[in-house]
Amino acid sequence: MSTQRTRVGKYELGRTVGEGNFSKVKFARNVESGESVAIKIMDKDTLLKHKMVKQIKREISTMKLIKHPNVVLLHEVMASKKRIYIVLEFVMEGELFDKIVHQGRLREDEARKYFQQLINAVDYCHSRGVSHRDLKPENLLLDSYGNLKVSDFGLSALPQQVREDGLLHTTCGTPNYVAPEIINDKGYDGATADLWSCGVILFVLMAGYLPFDEPNVMALYKKICKADFRYPLWFSSSAKKLISRILDPNPKMRITVSEILKNEWFKKGYKPPKFQEDEDVGLDDIDVVFGDSEEHLVTEIKETKPVIMNAFELISMSQSLNLGNLFEQHMGLVKRETRFTSKHPAKEIISKIEEASGPLGFKVKKQNNKLKLQGVNTGRKGSLSIATELFEVVPSLCMVEVRKAGGDTLEFHEFYKKLSSALKDIVWKSKVNIREIT
Repeated sequence: MSTQRTRVGKYELGRTVGEGNFSKVKFARNVESGESVAIKIMDKDTLLKHKMVKQIKREISTMKLIKHPNVVLLHEVMASKKRIYIVLEFVMEGELFDKIVHQGRLREDEARKYFQQLINAVDYCHSRGVSHRDLKPENLLLDSYGNLKVSDFGLSALPQQVREDGLLHTTCGTPNYVAPEIINDKGYDGATADLWSCGVILFVLMAGYLPFDEPNVMALYKKICKADFRYPLWFSSSAKKLISRILDPNPKMRITVSEILKNEWFKKGYKPPKFQEDEDVGLDDIDVVFGDSEEHLVTEIKETKPVIMNAFELISMSQSLNLGNLFEQHMGLVKRETRFTSKHPAKEIISKIEEASGPLGFKVKKQNNKLKLQGVNTGRKGSLSIATELFEVVPSLCMVEVRKAGGDTLEFHEFYKKLSSALKDIVWKSKVNIREIT
C-alpha cells in the first residue's frame, strides 16, 4: 500500500498539523538539512476571492521584521502557480492553552517565567512598530525546552496603519482578551492594548480561568470596561498589584513595559533575552511571491511512498523527541488534536469512527484513510469540524489522529470523550483526563 507525497522546493510535506479558514499548516522536513519545519499553505485564488492578500502580506512583513527568541521564526516564503507557502519554525510542544487546559492553573514561578518571556517578545515587537492585537494563550507556543514563542500575526498592525491622530481604529482581537479602549471604538494605541491582553494572560496562567467571562457579549464588555473581576485567594499581593496596574481600564494610567521591567514581582528570576538582531530586513520578496512572474516559483513534485509512517513524522508527533511519549502521555492529553492506537485493521477502524459519528451529530465525508466530520448543530464558534487521519506505524499497529479543523476547542474535548467511549473496543491504549478552563 502506498500514497503520494508532495515535495515543494527543498521541503517534503508530511501530515496536517493545523487548519484555518484560509490555510492549512503541514509538518515538513528540509531534505537538505533534515530540519523539521511547519509550512502554512494558502491557495492564491481563495486569498484573492476573499480579499485577503493585503492581510497576508502584512502578516509576512511583520514576521520578517521580528527576529526574537520568543517569537516563532519565519524561515522563508515561497510560491507555486497556485499556492503561497510560509515556512515557519516547528514548535514541538504546541500551545500554552493546552497546558492550562490539561494542568489547570500554573505555579506562580512558572506563570512568571512565561509572562517574562511574553513581555520580552511584546516589548521587542513594539520597538519595531508592530502591535500584535490578538495575544492569548492559543497564540503562545512552547518549544521543546519550555520556552514561549508568540505566533499568529494575522491581526497585527504596522506603523503605516496608524491614522493622523496617532491611533489605530480597527476593532479586532478575541473578546475575552480585548482592551476596553478597543471596545469603546474611539481609537487606541496598539502597544498599550497589547499590554492589557498580557495582563489577562497572566491572570489566566495563575488562576486557570478567565478574569472576564460572560456568555453574553454585552455583559462581557461591561465587565471589561469597568475592569470588574476578582482575584483567587492564592494570588500573592505583589502579583495582584501588578495585574491591577496592567488591567487598568484607563489606557493613559496603565503600566508601561518599562515600568513592568522594573517591577519587583516581575524581576524575580528574570533573564533578559540574548540574541543578535538582523539590521537589514528585505521585504521585496513578498511582492514577488504574489506576482505573476514564473521565474521565482517553486514546483510541486508528487512522489509515491509507502503509507507506513516514516521516522520524521513519528518525531513530529512525539514530545521532546521521546517516542515513548507518543504512546503514553499524549494518550491522555486531549488538545486541538489527539490520537490513539489500535491493533485492528484500518478499514474496521474507519468504519467504527463513521458509525460512532452519526449519533453524535456529525456528517461524514470519507477519502482513503481520512475522514472529515462536520457538525450539524451550531456551537459557540460555529459548527464543530473535525479531521481524522489513519497512519500505519507498523503492519500490526495503526495510529489515528483526531484534529479540530473548526469550531470551539472545549466542544472538541467533549466530542472526543464521547467518541473514545464509543470506540473503546478498538482503542489499544487510551486514557482520557481532561481539565477545562471554566
